[in-house]
Amino acid sequence: MRGTGLRLDGPGTGPKVVALGGGHGLAATLKALRRVTDQITAVVGVADDGGSSGRLRTEFGGLPPGDLRMALAALCGDDTWGRTWRQVIQHRFGGDGQLAGHSLGNLLITALWEETHDAVIGLDWVAALLEAHGRVLPCSVTPVSIVADVRGHDEGSPELVSVVHGQVAVATTTGDVLSIRLDPNEPEPCPDALTAIGLADAIILGPGSWYTSVMPHLLIPGQLAAIRESAGLKVLVLNLDPGLDTETSGASLDDHLVFMQRLVPELRLDIVL
Repeated sequence: MRGTGLRLDGPGTGPKVVALGGGHGLAATLKALRRVTDQITAVVGVADDGGSSGRLRTEFGGLPPGDLRMALAALCGDDTWGRTWRQVIQHRFGGDGQLAGHSLGNLLITALWEETHDAVIGLDWVAALLEAHGRVLPCSVTPVSIVADVRGHDEGSPELVSVVHGQVAVATTTGDVLSIRLDPNEPEPCPDALTAIGLADAIILGPGSWYTSVMPHLLIPGQLAAIRESAGLKVLVLNLDPGLDTETSGASLDDHLVFMQRLVPELRLDIVL
């Protein structure tokens, strides 16, 4: 594996599955997948600009580590080693000092990125330490920002369409999101993620926050092309409880699919759950 000397998994059993998303939605998918296959690749969004991730992104200029950390935690085993390391990397510091609000896993990932000078190799080292049941990769090798056109973002002007920048701002707007895009608009995809997508038996998108965790994966041209060209089964998973996603509160299944069709009309899905 890229000359690191690491061995994350053996030959593996079960189908090759790539899961795309971020945050709690992706973590839930990964926890379920590791019970049926050990050939899992998580491809994680890199647009987070809030909390500990946002602070580290601003200070160090690299990828936001938070959603990557959550994916690694979800792939930890259920033995003592896995349970212990899951708790350790999810530990969040309290108090009022400079560490307050940071999770240990975010700091560990950032440290390995500085040591290895490579986002993928750094994540592979963390996965090896955790004995993770799968591999975690960023969707892009450079951080991105989400930009949305939102009607009614300014509550005093409900018909005004505003341009809203940043994941946190888009996720918390009370207006209607009309469209989204990335800045830069053609970020460089992760080569290892493209390889995994090409070899996958199944590609799972979602569940999670629709505009800020799920849809951004389809806005990376190279990654979208890999998904389209893959022979793997293409599966979209929506939230079981629509109320869990405040970004699309009140939206129907059809509303979600119409938005996706408008955004990426060339993508064809095999299954929608």
